[in-house]
Amino acid sequence: MDVPETRWARTVDGASIAYQDFGEGPTTLVFVHAWFSHLELMWELPGFERFLRRLSRRLRVVHFDKRGVGMSDRLSSAPSLDVQMDDIRAVLDATGIERAVVCGEGYIAPALAAFFAATHPDRTLALWLDGPVHTAQDAAYPWGESDEDWDRWTSTIAANWGSEANARDFAVDCFGEDAQGVPFDDSAFLRWLTRLARSSATPTSIVQLGELWRETDVRGVLPTICVPTAVALKSCPDDQERSVARYLAASITGARLIEIEGGDRYFGSPEAYVQAVERFISDALDEEAELDRKLATVLFTDVVDSTGRSSEVGDARWKELLERHNAITRAQLGRYRGTEIKTMGDGFLATFDGPARAVKCAQGICEAVKPLGLEVRAGCHTGEIELLGADVGGIAVHIGARVGALAGPSEVLVSSTVKDLVAGSGLVFEDRGERTLKGVPESWHLYAVAA
Repeated sequence: MDVPETRWARTVDGASIAYQDFGEGPTTLVFVHAWFSHLELMWELPGFERFLRRLSRRLRVVHFDKRGVGMSDRLSSAPSLDVQMDDIRAVLDATGIERAVVCGEGYIAPALAAFFAATHPDRTLALWLDGPVHTAQDAAYPWGESDEDWDRWTSTIAANWGSEANARDFAVDCFGEDAQGVPFDDSAFLRWLTRLARSSATPTSIVQLGELWRETDVRGVLPTICVPTAVALKSCPDDQERSVARYLAASITGARLIEIEGGDRYFGSPEAYVQAVERFISDALDEEAELDRKLATVLFTDVVDSTGRSSEVGDARWKELLERHNAITRAQLGRYRGTEIKTMGDGFLATFDGPARAVKCAQGICEAVKPLGLEVRAGCHTGEIELLGADVGGIAVHIGARVGALAGPSEVLVSSTVKDLVAGSGLVFEDRGERTLKGVPESWHLYAVAA
């Protein structure tokens, strides 16, 4: 098989995402690469070529360069989680694929793959995770890097980025000094790796991407993943790798921790690894069942003091204002790709597949109705919803309603889950502290969106 032709998928915002599509299998696997990649240069590493050719023997394989790296469009700033998730969907659409196994491997990729699977179970047949979904260290996640270690790493990775003079140090920064099978003293490998880095990204952009993912935290959505999920644990893991894999598998309902014997798939034989992937996909196909639940961001809006305003202007004028309010709200929902679920007198319930779009839509509604002499309050929460025909239900809907009810005039209030998922979107938040939400277990940390 020759190196597959590189094509470009067009996203909803007009960006071009480079992808390759190869293999003849009945099931498609979408491979999300680690933090940097270049589709065509990656075939020049013999081990990676062997892995892809073996993977495509029984599967149709699609892989792509994420926005900001490789042959995809470059940006002046790191793309948010919503944007990168849309890039996966654009590649699926361009290749005519309805559902695929999504595989996230290495640094960054597992978090993106997990968020996509939670948000789009209708497009995700199964999920294969190979690597951590979080990088920052905290009390609940002691395996992350401290701020000091992170600052040290970013400074050295930027200084050595693509440098042939410091090629070995750069390889150690990329893979870790204890990585099994990596040929740190092979000059041909080091030349390839530094050329791959130079062709994939600039030192500034790769640090920006790292900072974005350090601020992004998808741990809160892991329990909402409802597709068959495997967490890979390669041979001879150290204690930290084993702990991270166990944590990830325990966070996703029904996830399987799959330990793979044999050498590294890139620097040894790929056979054991690919066989494990194939067995998992076969099992997932056997046990597949459509579940009427998915991850979404819910948006609640309502007009502030609608009773007083209607009394002030009279019934006829109030009906006219309400119709204009509804038209404005629906226009904003259309602009930000929200789904109107229902109206509730002077308010709306809508859902979004990206939290940043939900928040920006809420801001747009609040501003757009002001010329009518109206003020709207809005609340957003991201969580698992139940699909009830044309309606939605579940605890996430109740939380969203309670958050919205606490917002002030022309204020957009969000849960901490939303705030943690929109890093890189340009949104700024003001801390509103812990609140108890009526009928909802435990207290919730809320944030107001700054103007």
